[in-house]
Amino acid sequence: MSGSALIGIGQVRHARVRPARNRFAYPTYFLMLAMRSLRSSPSAALPRNRFGLISFFDRDHGDGRADSLAWIDDLLAHEGVVDATGEVCLHCYPRVLGFTFKPVSFWYCHRADATLAAVVVEVNNTFGERHCYLLAGPDLAFGRELHAAKVFHVSPFCEVSGSYRFRFMHTGLHPTAAGARKQGDMAVARTIARIDHHDALGLLIQTSVSGELRPFTTASARAAFFGMPLMTLGVIARIHWQAVRLWSKRVPFVRKPALPSTFITR
Repeated sequence: MSGSALIGIGQVRHARVRPARNRFAYPTYFLMLAMRSLRSSPSAALPRNRFGLISFFDRDHGDGRADSLAWIDDLLAHEGVVDATGEVCLHCYPRVLGFTFKPVSFWYCHRADATLAAVVVEVNNTFGERHCYLLAGPDLAFGRELHAAKVFHVSPFCEVSGSYRFRFMHTGLHPTAAGARKQGDMAVARTIARIDHHDALGLLIQTSVSGELRPFTTASARAAFFGMPLMTLGVIARIHWQAVRLWSKRVPFVRKPALPSTFITR
């Protein structure tokens, strides 16, 4: 990564195909943080564990401890992933004016040779609950389709059944990387995280978050904030608005089931 703290400016897209079609696309911004680099060299521009227009708090992740990198390292060790000793890149939503809601965060855990050792998909629902999907194995790589059984309740309009198909794509995360689009004299890095939910009848929902990455500076943070000053509240409001739309289209309501027996699904 060209910089230990990056900010992404992009879009969230969502499309449901059954039993009623419903789709939307909203502008958004997010963080991409090189957590090991930030431990040794903190970003002067990014408020961490303190108030800021846009800030990052470790306790918003994992088990809520003060060092989220220690949490992810402990999780991987407990699950037998012992080679993720390289950079850990966290793709997440920030706090905005101290408020946060993180529907999903992605932990990209690399080996020392920069290959991908594991991805942890950290999911939060509107009931204040959290669950993690651990994707690991010898065939793990950016651009490949990865699978996990759905075990965690997210939407009252979706049953806890079927499976997720993930695809993560990064381009130009280094200024000299092949495929980086040029903007003036700068190489523009992009990231895309895509999640498709399939049930017994096939594809049900497609969701993605994507954006262009740039260094997190005081100027880029202010531009993102004043461009979308109420982003966190907007995310929560839009989730509820889409729920109203689904209800008006007579999509069946699903009662919240019990939580999974374990915090991590591998």
